[in-house]
Amino acid sequence: MDWNLFIVMLILGGIGSFFSGLLGIGGAIIHYPLLLFIPSALGIARFTAQQVSAISMFQVFFSALAGVLAYRSHVRNGPALIHKGLVRCMGTSILLGSLIGGISSTYLSGEAIHLVYGVVAIVAVVLMLFPNKGTPQAAPHEMAFHKPTAAAAAFVVGVVSGIVGAGGAFALIPIMLTVLKISTRVAIASSLAIVFISAVGGVIGKIAAGHIPLMPTVFTVIGSLLGAPIGSRLSTKINVRVLRYGLVVVITASAIKIWLSVF
Repeated sequence: MDWNLFIVMLILGGIGSFFSGLLGIGGAIIHYPLLLFIPSALGIARFTAQQVSAISMFQVFFSALAGVLAYRSHVRNGPALIHKGLVRCMGTSILLGSLIGGISSTYLSGEAIHLVYGVVAIVAVVLMLFPNKGTPQAAPHEMAFHKPTAAAAAFVVGVVSGIVGAGGAFALIPIMLTVLKISTRVAIASSLAIVFISAVGGVIGKIAAGHIPLMPTVFTVIGSLLGAPIGSRLSTKINVRVLRYGLVVVITASAIKIWLSVF
C-alpha cells in the first residue's frame, strides 16, 4: 500500500472540504484541481480526468449525506424549511441528469472533461463574486415556482455535475433565488436534499462507468468528512470575504491552466 499517496489524499480531502465549509461553496470546485494537480506535482500519482471526477463525486455524496443528517438533527424541534415540492421536481430531474452525466463521462476524453470543469469553475467564480440575496422569507408551502423551468434547470445542472463529479449547489442556489424566487433559507435547506439526490445519481453513474481508484477515494472521503465541520464552525467566527476572493483567484487560475492544457 502506498501510504504516502493515501496521506496526501486524506490531506487534500480535508483541505478542499475545509474551504467548502468555510466559504459555503461546492466542494468539487476546489477538489477537482487539487486532485488533478497536487498528486502529479508530488510525483506520487497521476489521475486521469475520469478518475478525478469519480473521486470528487464520491466525496460529494458523503459530504451531502453528512449535511442532510446534520440539518435533520439541527431542525428536529424547529420549523421545516425544505420545500418538498421543489425537492421532488428538481430532485427527479437532477437525478436523471447526474446519472446520464456520470455514465457519459467514461465516453468523454480527458480534455473534454477538463473543458467542462473550466466552464463550471468560471460560472462558480461569477456567482461567488455576485452573491444573490433572494426573496423575503416565507413558509415553504406558500412559495409557488415554475415547474418546467425548475425541472429543465436541474437536469442541465445534473448532467454537467455528473460529468465533473460535482453536486451542483454552486448553480442550484442562485437558480432558486433569482429564477424561481425562492427565499434564501428555504433555498439553502432544499438544496441540501437536491444535491444529495444529485450525488446518488452521480455515484451510480460513476460506478457504472468505472474509473474509480478505490483506496484514494476512501481516504479523500475521510479527509472531507473531517475538514468540512471545522470549516463550517470557523465560518461563523471569522471574516471570510478576503478568503473568498483569494479562492476566486485560485479557482480562476486553475481553470485557465486547464484550458491551456486543452488548447
